[in-house]
Amino acid sequence: MKITDIRATVVNAEMRNWVFVKVETDQDGLWGWGEATLNWKTRAVCATLEDLKPLILGRDPRDIEQICRVLRKQSYYRLGIIGMTAISGIEHALWDIFGKSLGLPVWRLLGGQVRDKVKLYTHLGLGQMSSVYETFDAGPMVEKAQAVVARGYQALKVVCVPYVHQTASPAAVRHVETLAGTLREAVGDGVEIMVDFHGRPGTVSAALQFIRALEPASPLFCEEPIQPGDTEGMRQIVAQARCPIATGERLVGTAEFADLLQARAAHIIQPDLNHCGGLLEARKIAALAEVAMAGIAPHNPNGPLAGIAALHFAVSTPNFVIQEAMPGSVPWYHDVVRQPVQMQDGWWPVPQLPGFGVEVDEKEAARHPFKQEVLHTANAVLEDGTVVDW
Repeated sequence: MKITDIRATVVNAEMRNWVFVKVETDQDGLWGWGEATLNWKTRAVCATLEDLKPLILGRDPRDIEQICRVLRKQSYYRLGIIGMTAISGIEHALWDIFGKSLGLPVWRLLGGQVRDKVKLYTHLGLGQMSSVYETFDAGPMVEKAQAVVARGYQALKVVCVPYVHQTASPAAVRHVETLAGTLREAVGDGVEIMVDFHGRPGTVSAALQFIRALEPASPLFCEEPIQPGDTEGMRQIVAQARCPIATGERLVGTAEFADLLQARAAHIIQPDLNHCGGLLEARKIAALAEVAMAGIAPHNPNGPLAGIAALHFAVSTPNFVIQEAMPGSVPWYHDVVRQPVQMQDGWWPVPQLPGFGVEVDEKEAARHPFKQEVLHTANAVLEDGTVVDW
């Protein structure tokens, strides 16, 4: 069996352009699908896929570890988030081919089943940009949260920490405490709440002020309290916080997680399976996390192929905690990709079809061509004109 082509299909889904990756083989009717979505980097990822393709044409798609080594090492320069996203999309598709060739679901190939169902969470507004990142008023926040719960979710995530810089004002901290308390009262103790800081605080002290304001609401975790890459800062936060701390969506590859985990600088890590290098790399990261007594809750605000890859990973990963997913983020979500599982009371069941068990309707996908995403980062400007982290 040999790889004969790699093609990208871009599907505009309003909040993001999904990048679907199709790896074709010389076996009739045997191909695989993966996803390489990266917000605001769509054209760069698609071009990178073209650059990487000549390295692996003619290779056996079942040699997944070797192909990933070729893509990483024979590219010469370190690839960063764009290159690793392209590799992740290819790698997903290789697993899909492997599973189909054997008549087995991918989770079987990753070590087999360790749980009977997978718990999900989603965002306010099911991914609508302004709902996710700009809900700073209690009324709309509660309304949107109740709408998510009404859809069957038992867990949700909010971004209610304001755009800040080096310090946090008393008024801002009190407002966050009020928002969190109001939200907890509205949804009750039966619904898990996660708070994404999005790396907005510019210092450890500012992050800790907001964490302390959130602790009475008992969040499942506070996510990315400071910008990625500061292991010592994260270690200080974890040592002082009285709730779980999560991070990792912007890290790629095992090496970038190793220092964080060795320093015990996170309770929960969040590799994005679209960006970290794929399922094999995520398994290595999960193993490091298990040694460090850390859970894994993969980041995934992406499309349906990313979601199904994450499901197979979750089914087979012992220290998995909860999965971010965006089913229904656009009305035609399930028209573009036919998939075997639907959420039931906030959980995904274990899929049983070969490979990932999904197929892309390429004609439907073509109805939603590339569009420039909204540059939402432009909102991250303080009153005095200072540009801060989004």
